[in-house]
Amino acid sequence: MDRMLYTAMSGAKQSMDQQSVVSHNLSNVSTSGFRAQLQAARSVPTQGDALLPTRVSAVTTTPGTDYSQGPISRTGRTLDVAMQGNAWLAVQAEDGTETYTRRGDLQLDSNGVLLNVGRPVMGEAGPIAVPQGSQVSIGADGTISAIGQGEGPEALVEVARIKLVTPEEGELVRGEDGLFRAPPNEEGEPGMLPADEGARLVSGALEGSNVSPVDAMVSMIDVARRYDMQMKVISTADENAQRANNLLALQG
Repeated sequence: MDRMLYTAMSGAKQSMDQQSVVSHNLSNVSTSGFRAQLQAARSVPTQGDALLPTRVSAVTTTPGTDYSQGPISRTGRTLDVAMQGNAWLAVQAEDGTETYTRRGDLQLDSNGVLLNVGRPVMGEAGPIAVPQGSQVSIGADGTISAIGQGEGPEALVEVARIKLVTPEEGELVRGEDGLFRAPPNEEGEPGMLPADEGARLVSGALEGSNVSPVDAMVSMIDVARRYDMQMKVISTADENAQRANNLLALQG
């Protein structure tokens, strides 16, 4: 009974944590460039004052991210870009550090700063800004060209180049803000990946989320049923304990 209670109790807690991961993935099915979180469960001996050979707890972890590519759809919008292969787009986080994303629905603010969901897009020399009111186009290598307001095609000039990086497998780490970061350097400071001159993107297209809504719904139902089963086990253990107490009271 002791083993059953501890296993069910910890399992129910971890099922709730798994449900939050599945719900987060499901809520981002339509988010451009989103990468699904992975979750796993394992059993570990209980530590601390409750240490007993019969007590085993269930623990869930998010061991990584599903980096498989999502579907690419054409939008025709000049500021929409989809990264090809394993290329990532560099953006500036709120703390000023360089982070990386696959989301490509870019915008221009009133000052001409190129943004990715409110975060400045990084170029070779820092955040990118284009002349206000100009027509902007983005090349396959990330080069941004602009035509001034009221000018013809002959006035096309290169303004900047988007920084694209190609990390090694498993090199990036997901942050709490949904952005990915390079490992810290030797001094413990936030790391930066070098620009990849060979990285390419597709202009006028967006990469969708790699979350399968069907798989996410199946996982959500599975976790919910597992939680119900564990709660029933806890209830059964409580009933058995009460019956044992009643028997002991009768014998006494």
